Amino acid sequence: MKIAVSSQNFRTVTNHAGKARRFIIYTVGNDLQPVETDRLDLPKDMSMHEFADKSGPHPLDAADVILSASFGAGFARRMHARGLIASITEKTDPLEAVKEFMMNGQNLPQLCDCNHDHDHNHTHGHAGH
Repeated sequence: MKIAVSSQNFRTVTNHAGKARRFIIYTVGNDLQPVETDRLDLPKDMSMHEFADKSGPHPLDAADVILSASFGAGFARRMHARGLIASITEKTDPLEAVKEFMMNGQNLPQLCDCNHDHDHNHTHGHAGH
């Protein structure tokens, strides 16, 4: 499994995955131990925000998961359409974020702007759920 962590400074997990251009790539093998295997430093026009209306392959397509401190509903939908899992982390250390994902799985932000309190594992018409 390949996990891309948004990290504009290549040291900490950063937010706004759609506009991020730098990612640390971890590979997780059968031993479930994440190992940093690559770093992406994309040009501005290759951020997912800029690339959204373009078709064709993107360097992040080689990943299975994208971890970030934040992203919106549109980003989550676009990643799902590309076959990628997008997940939020509150961890600031990229390696710890990957380990957390391996332990707990996907964590989506509350993308619903409805005015009622409930579990967001529901299907009553909210996009991205």
